[in-house]
Amino acid sequence: MEEKKVTWLELFYDLLFVAAVATATHALLHVEKGHIHPEYLLKFALMFIPIWWSWTGQTLFINRFGQDLLHQRIFMILQMLFVLIMTSSLSVDFDQYYLSFLIGYIGLRALTAIQYLVVQNFEEGNRKKVALFLGTRFWIGVIISFLSIFFDSWIRYAVLYIGIFVDILVPVLGRKYLEKAPTNIAHLLERFGLLTLILFGESVVSTLFVLQPQNGNWNSISFSIISFILIISMWWQYFDNLEKKVNKSIQSTGQTIIYGHLFILMSMSMIAASIKLMFLHEVYYFFILYFVFISVLLYFIATTLVFHQYRYEQHRLKIYHLGLFLGILAAFFVINLIMIVPYIVIMGELTVFFIIYAKLTTT
Repeated sequence: MEEKKVTWLELFYDLLFVAAVATATHALLHVEKGHIHPEYLLKFALMFIPIWWSWTGQTLFINRFGQDLLHQRIFMILQMLFVLIMTSSLSVDFDQYYLSFLIGYIGLRALTAIQYLVVQNFEEGNRKKVALFLGTRFWIGVIISFLSIFFDSWIRYAVLYIGIFVDILVPVLGRKYLEKAPTNIAHLLERFGLLTLILFGESVVSTLFVLQPQNGNWNSISFSIISFILIISMWWQYFDNLEKKVNKSIQSTGQTIIYGHLFILMSMSMIAASIKLMFLHEVYYFFILYFVFISVLLYFIATTLVFHQYRYEQHRLKIYHLGLFLGILAAFFVINLIMIVPYIVIMGELTVFFIIYAKLTTT
């Protein structure tokens, strides 16, 4: 498959979405009576999903049909304006900013659908059919979400997210069409990898900002160091797999990569929030124990599934590897349930897990 390079405009585009992700993650820092209220956990997911899908939708268009042409640049710049509108509307007080959020999301998705309809005029054969299919079917979800403006209360949100989930399901339901014009796997992995890298950077920056050691507090300094080693271990595992263990010449629709990264990115945000909450001691011990281990388990399962399908066969993990990793996590979790330990110990355990995970999956 022809090599496809990431453009500077794509990288600029990513930065705006990372700001949106950081805003959504902030919902996880709303602690009430020692735990994150379920309402904020739900709001985090409901903010995160449209952010991820808006970025993914445009990335997939670029992957199949993108060229560094003037009209495509203009489309992306217009999309960036809608990203700013959507990001500025992200708040736990969602009702107050609903209209501007809807304008931002609808604008993003409508522009992507229009791009498909424009490009199908210049394509032939299967590529034309794919562009026409996506350019027409994506309007179904866009229109359903737009209709939410005519409703109030919870019905409005139900209609909005029905439209979003219909939109997300379009590539799955149209898989037989998309297989005839497969994605560029090398470019797709690079795009998701770059977004993930920026989120790793955001995690480091936000973590170190909260964990600033003051007056030579060695507990704070130690927590900072262990947190940094944990994040570096996650980075090592992800990018060594991406660079060395994955067969990028495989032709497919890339849907494991696409949908798997929703859970990778969400779990990264959850882990970053867990680090902050543990350091600030604002949550009950058993709540944060469940929350952080669920976050790590979600990240582990998502990265394992995403990379397994695209690994070179000789590098694929065996079932006993899965048992080993799950066993380590389960052992640490049970020990911490039986015996209450300092948060810095929990961070140390998770760091050990990620070091082992990185070592065994990248050598």
